[in-house]
Amino acid sequence: MQEASFSEFRNHAKHYFDLVERGEKVRIYRNGKPIGDLVPCSSSHPPWKNSPKTRINLEGFLLSEEIIADRENGR
Repeated sequence: MQEASFSEFRNHAKHYFDLVERGEKVRIYRNGKPIGDLVPCSSSHPPWKNSPKTRINLEGFLLSEEIIADRENGR
C-alpha cells in the first residue's frame, strides 16, 4: 500500500489515481493521521476508461446527439 500526506496527494493526484487504476491502494494522511484509503473499484464495476459509450434513446431521438448539436450551435 502506498502512503501520501494530504498535501502530497493534492499536489500529485494524477500520480496516485494512476497507481489505483493499476490496482494499488493509497492511504492518505493528514497531520500524521490516516484519513482515508483510495482503492480500486471492485471487479463488478468496469474501469471508466474501458466502459462502452452509452447511448441514451428517449422517444425517438438520441440524447447524446442532441447534446452534441447544442454544443455545435453554441447553446
